[in-house]
Amino acid sequence: MKALILAGIMTLAAAPLAAQDTHQTHAFDGSFEDATFAVESAIVGRGLVIDYVSHVGEMLARTGADVGSDTKLFDAADVFLFCSAVVSRKVMEADAMNIAHCPYGIFVTDQDGDVKIGHRTYPDGPMQEVQTLLDSIVQEAME
Repeated sequence: MKALILAGIMTLAAAPLAAQDTHQTHAFDGSFEDATFAVESAIVGRGLVIDYVSHVGEMLARTGADVGSDTKLFDAADVFLFCSAVVSRKVMEADAMNIAHCPYGIFVTDQDGDVKIGHRTYPDGPMQEVQTLLDSIVQEAME
């Protein structure tokens, strides 16, 4: 019983640390438009299909008053959603429940001219292949 309680306490203590490592961002030296073009080009250039571009910044700006907020979060923010048949099959053959991580997303944000490109981070194990794919797409977009 002591071991179970100790394990529970350790899990709770580690939760805030795990929550801090949910994404990676990189400063982009250029405009939001240049960054979104670079991300789109890097994704499509690998033969991947962008399933959807979520215009999160526009949605937040449009709905702020409706939810009682006048806080401007972004000048612009988009999320590019896509999958890779090769990588997705590989990680889901390792664990079919890796479907929870699909589709993959790369985001571009602009906050007062500070443009960033990023993506979420993934757990150790097979999902690190997705992490590597996203890292390589972001690095190409940054060039």
